[in-house]
Amino acid sequence: METRLAVMSIIVENGEMVEKLNALLHEYGEFIIGRMGIPYRKRGVSVIAIAVDTIAALSGKIGGLVGVSVKTAYSGVISKE
Repeated sequence: METRLAVMSIIVENGEMVEKLNALLHEYGEFIIGRMGIPYRKRGVSVIAIAVDTIAALSGKIGGLVGVSVKTAYSGVISKE
């Protein structure tokens, strides 16, 4: 499987999606290098940054969650594992 080093920025505006988001991250846990989550209580959102050896499907699945925004920056570093 081919993976690329990437950083995903996620903003969760809908707290009801947290369980679904965490389930997706758990499903792809073997690709996650590191994760930082920041609750922004004043605005009622959570900001998450994830460094991953990713496959494109993860970003698409996260983007499909209602009230969850994701942007992914891909590097040129590709691995064929």
